[in-house]
Amino acid sequence: MARRSEHSQQEIRDMVLNAAQNIVIEEGFAGLTVRKIAMSIDYTVGSIYMVFENMADLVMHINAKTLDDIELALQIEQNGGPAQAIEQMAQAYLEFANTHYNRWQMIFEYRLPPGSSLPEWYSEKIDKVFSPIEHLISQLAPERSAEDCKRAARALWAGVHGICVLSLNGSLDRAGVNNVIASVEILVTGFLRGWVSRG
Repeated sequence: MARRSEHSQQEIRDMVLNAAQNIVIEEGFAGLTVRKIAMSIDYTVGSIYMVFENMADLVMHINAKTLDDIELALQIEQNGGPAQAIEQMAQAYLEFANTHYNRWQMIFEYRLPPGSSLPEWYSEKIDKVFSPIEHLISQLAPERSAEDCKRAARALWAGVHGICVLSLNGSLDRAGVNNVIASVEILVTGFLRGWVSRG
């Protein structure tokens, strides 16, 4: 039987998040249940719902930790100009997805309940991931508006993400593409060249 709480709510919250993240790492999103989390930390299911509103709230906070780690992974030492830095960031993203596949995948696998929208604090996490990419893109075409740079950064990253997905599920090989890094370089270079020429 789960023991009586000996920790503060913040400590229980941290324990729940760490346990949940470990389950995702080992079993993927499909293996994540509140009961399994409760058993792993020797607390009741009710204790978890004292610190998280519901499963959706818990999943959003797990994914937020992954977004924080992606943001850190993209904070690379830049060698060269903005275009080269964006290529390096894209490669860092691919490496993160490959190394932390289950956590990375859960960000895109999870769907909010119908009628729900992303919390503002979560949207801010997403913005922090894209902010340095937007900044670099703006350096390539300083006459473009901030909104244009935002759209361009997210469009480019949708392509990088797509290559990442195809690579990790083996679809690139079936298409006769066996060099993921080269594919990313072609995508980034071509996109940025078009972005600058449109200015």
